[in-house]
Amino acid sequence: MKSKRVVIVGAGPGGLTAGMILASRGLDVTIVEKQDRVGGRNAELKVGDFSFDTGPTFLHQKFTLDEVFAEAGRKPEDYMELVQLDPMTRLTWGDVSMETTCDLEKMASNMEAAFPGSSEGYRRFMDDHASKLKAIFPCLQRPYHKLGSFLSSSLVKAVPYVATAKSVVDVLEDYFPDDRLKLAFTFQAKYLGMSPWKCPALFSILSYLEYRYGIYHVQGGLCKISDGMAEVFKEHGGTLRLNCPVKELRFDGSRVSGVLLEDGELLECDDAIVNADYAHAMSNMMNGRSQPAAQLGKKKYSCSTFMLYLGLDKIYEDEAHHHIIFADDYHQNVADIQGERVVSDDMSVYIRNSSITDPLVAPEGQSGLYILVPTINCRHGHDWEETKQIYRDKVLDRIEARTGMKDLREHIIEERIITPDGWRDQLDVFMGATFNLAHTLDQMLYLRPHNRMKGYENLYLVGGGTHPGSGLPTIYESGRISSNLLCDSRRVAYDRVDLASEYL
Repeated sequence: MKSKRVVIVGAGPGGLTAGMILASRGLDVTIVEKQDRVGGRNAELKVGDFSFDTGPTFLHQKFTLDEVFAEAGRKPEDYMELVQLDPMTRLTWGDVSMETTCDLEKMASNMEAAFPGSSEGYRRFMDDHASKLKAIFPCLQRPYHKLGSFLSSSLVKAVPYVATAKSVVDVLEDYFPDDRLKLAFTFQAKYLGMSPWKCPALFSILSYLEYRYGIYHVQGGLCKISDGMAEVFKEHGGTLRLNCPVKELRFDGSRVSGVLLEDGELLECDDAIVNADYAHAMSNMMNGRSQPAAQLGKKKYSCSTFMLYLGLDKIYEDEAHHHIIFADDYHQNVADIQGERVVSDDMSVYIRNSSITDPLVAPEGQSGLYILVPTINCRHGHDWEETKQIYRDKVLDRIEARTGMKDLREHIIEERIITPDGWRDQLDVFMGATFNLAHTLDQMLYLRPHNRMKGYENLYLVGGGTHPGSGLPTIYESGRISSNLLCDSRRVAYDRVDLASEYL
C-alpha cells in the first residue's frame, strides 16, 4: 500500500513502537529524531568507554513488549538478549536488608527472615491482586479520547478499584503492619514519579506485576530494546532520520499537513504522531497553537531525578544488580519531593550494578554504576549548577556508608551527572519532570491528553504524557493504541495480538 504518509516526531520507545507497527501494516512512515541515536529517555548514554542507560534500567511486564513486537511480526529475542533477574532487587532500610524475587515461596521465606510473621499478608496480597490486575489491565489497553469510553464493560468491572480515594499506601495497610515492609510494595509508585501516599490505589498492581512476573535486564542495556525496535522499523521499510530536529507542525485547519524541520525542510504527511515530551511539544511545536509554558505549568507533574553515571576500574562482585537504599524517614523524603521545594539530604538512592550480570557495558575488569536519586522538579528554580557537586558528594557518602562499596570514590575513572535542570535543558523534559505528567485521578484516562489529540483530526500522541502513562510497558501500549486509532481512521485492517490473556 505505502500511500498513507505518517511522520513521527521523536524516536523514543512510544514513537518506535508506533513506527514499527505502522510500517509493518504497510504505511509510509518516517521517524525524525533530533539526537544522533534512538531511544529518547531509553537511549544509550556513553561516558568514556562505558555504556549506560539514560533512563529505564529494567523491564517488567515483558508480555507487553512481546505483544508489540508480535504486532510487527517479530520477537524481541531475535534482536536482544533478555535475562530474567533473580534475585530482582536488594532493599535496605537502615541495618535491615531483603532480597526480592518473583518466586512465591522464596519471597515468602525472605520476608519471614527480615520481617517475621509477614508472609501471610504477602500471600493474601498476591491472591487479591491477581483479581485486581485482571479487572484493571484491559482498561489500560484501550483509548479514552471519547467520553463514551467510560461505558465500556471493562471499565465498569474496574470501577471499584479506580473510583476510590485510597492511595497505594492505604491499600498496603490491609496486608502489612510494618511501615518498612509497606515500602517493598509501594516504592514502585516511583516508576510514575509519585508519592505512594498520593498515588491512586489502582497502582498497587505495579508491585504485583513485578513480584508475579519478574523483571528483566537486557545485555548491553535496556537501550537495546529501542535499537531492536529501530531495526524492525527499518526492515518494514520505515525511514529513520537522526540528527533531525523539528521546528514545528504545520496545519490546515484541524489537520496536520506537515512537519517543518529546523533546517527548513517540510515533510508533508497525512498523519502525524508526536513522541516528544508532551508539555515541551505543546509549548514549542504547535506553530501558533502552542500553549504558554505558564499555562502548562499549572498541571501536576512528576518528580525529577538526580543522576550519577560512574565508570569504575573495578567490579563490586558482592553488590546487588539492583539496590534501593531507603531514606531513614522515607515519608518526609517523599513529602519534600512532592512539595517541589526542598532537596532532601536524607535521600533514597537506587543503584544499578549491572556489570555483575552484563559483560557488554564496561571494559573487562571494570564496571559502570548507574545511580538515581528521586528529587524535586524544576518548578521553583532550585540552582542545581551551584549545588550539584555538593549533592553528588552527599549521595556518595550514603552509598559508601550503607553498602560494601566503602572505597567507591577511589575507583571512579569516568563520571557524568544529570540534574533536574539537565533533564529540562539538555533533554527537553518540561520542568525536568522525568516521569512526565503526574498520574493523579484528574490526569488519567479521559482526563489525560488523548492518544488522538483533542481538536485535531490526524494528530496522535505517544509516550508518558498520554494514556496509559509513563513506564516502558505503558509507553509501548500508548504506541499501539495510537497506531490502532490511526489505522481505524484510515481503514487499514489489522489483527490485534493478545499474549497477555494467558498471564492474567
